Amino acid sequence: MAQHFLLSAKSRTLSLRQIYKGGEDAAYKTFCEMRWPETGGEAVCPHCGHDDAYKITTRRKFKCKNCHHQFSVTSGTIFASRKMDFVDLLAAICILVNASKGVSMVQLSRDIDCQYKTAFVLAHKIREAMASEVHTGEVLEGHVEIDGAFFGGHIRPHNEKAKRVDRRLKRNQTGKRRVVITMREREGRTLPFVRMSEGEGVALANENVSRMSTMSADEAAHWDELHMGWDVDRVNHSEIYSDHGKHTNWVESYFSRLRRMVQGQHHHVSPQYLYQYANHAAWLEDNRRTDNGTLAHIVVSNAMGSPVSRQWKGYWQRAA
Repeated sequence: MAQHFLLSAKSRTLSLRQIYKGGEDAAYKTFCEMRWPETGGEAVCPHCGHDDAYKITTRRKFKCKNCHHQFSVTSGTIFASRKMDFVDLLAAICILVNASKGVSMVQLSRDIDCQYKTAFVLAHKIREAMASEVHTGEVLEGHVEIDGAFFGGHIRPHNEKAKRVDRRLKRNQTGKRRVVITMREREGRTLPFVRMSEGEGVALANENVSRMSTMSADEAAHWDELHMGWDVDRVNHSEIYSDHGKHTNWVESYFSRLRRMVQGQHHHVSPQYLYQYANHAAWLEDNRRTDNGTLAHIVVSNAMGSPVSRQWKGYWQRAA
């Protein structure tokens, strides 16, 4: 039997030992190379685009010779105004890409020795960088599977049986339950969305799936409308899981990873931020056959190319 990729040596090209052994200077050089790949890591002014700058070595900053603007390697990026050392930033990225089903923020805060609040915001910034690869704006092509799965909104039953209510009824719901609607190309991209009802998936398919594609869906009635736009295979999961090649196994594989991430690692995810975890799981699923060193460099490159996060910059100051 062939060895699984994640068990092979090819999947392990980066470790925390390598990062910390290389030190702060090596980590800083990595961020510079990812920020300015066209100049080999030499600074380019984000204000005027001039590629010649003075180095302020005492503060790891630069001063443009053309417009005299001072900037750092993280200026204008998702890591703008960071206070954490570059070696710790790179270590946090390594930990997140190594964790195939996510990592709790308590564990991350202990691993890189920072506050829980710092780990929480840092991880969400990294997920935001990952999402730039998930939601590219390109439509899905080929054979696309579509399905939805509910997350959150758990209602704890009352201790006394006589006082328990039917938790399925709308009047007894908390309003926090959401459905993750996912479309996935077979052997291709995964595209998740968080919505209130699974029926909204038809409109999402109209926007994100090519009209030349074919689709697979389960027996739910709201997917009947898909037949008006595509050739759709349907499988009745109450009777059979896979019917002569008709299945939604690829998208179910994604839901399996997301459920283990939410239930096994985070235990509770706010519906407000569920989309972040959905994108994180989609990125991991789409890159499951890529070695962790390449994954870490991809995340750093995405972070260096992403603008300042309007969602997470100053998050705790606003939430306090």
